[in-house]
Amino acid sequence: MSASDLILYGIPNCDTVKKARAWLAGQGAAVTFHDYKKQGVPAERLDDWIQQVGWEKLVNRQGTTWRKLDDATKAGVVDAASAKALMLAQASVIKRPVIERGGQVLLVGFNEAEAAKTLG
Repeated sequence: MSASDLILYGIPNCDTVKKARAWLAGQGAAVTFHDYKKQGVPAERLDDWIQQVGWEKLVNRQGTTWRKLDDATKAGVVDAASAKALMLAQASVIKRPVIERGGQVLLVGFNEAEAAKTLG
């Protein structure tokens, strides 16, 4: 697998991110890891992601971070601008990992079968 230009965005202690990193390592892929906690959410990439896959796919409404938000905040996420503001303020609400190559989003979230098909 020629994946030296893959960038994986996420949080190191996230189980799904751990799974994705382990799977990619097992494939011999060289991956650059972007840690939201240490490096923040790249605002300029976020615009591209929203354009490519839509803000609905990026906001993890199943996660703990979303569930802990107050109802007014949840109700306020109605479009790309409001979703972006929330994702910049609360990186943990972004579905993880986001994997891209050359500026193209390949995966949001991780599923081994989908990864094998998309990255293989």
